[in-house]
Amino acid sequence: MPNVMFIEVLTPDKILFSGEAKMISLPGVAGSFQILNMHAPMIANLKSGSIEITALDSQKQTYSINNGLVEVLDNKVVVLI
Repeated sequence: MPNVMFIEVLTPDKILFSGEAKMISLPGVAGSFQILNMHAPMIANLKSGSIEITALDSQKQTYSINNGLVEVLDNKVVVLI
């Protein structure tokens, strides 16, 4: 299986990112963490900071957030900010 997962970064108004990626780094309330392919299911609160998504071609995209929530389930990551 390729080292890929599907990521969506959503706001109430729009979709900031939707696609496949290798990794996402997030600012959790208990500290920063990364999610990789085949991560265990989880839900976590996010604090102010930056989300960094590493695309399949290793390009990085960064988004600043104030707070939010992340859900990981079945190799899909949904970030609500």
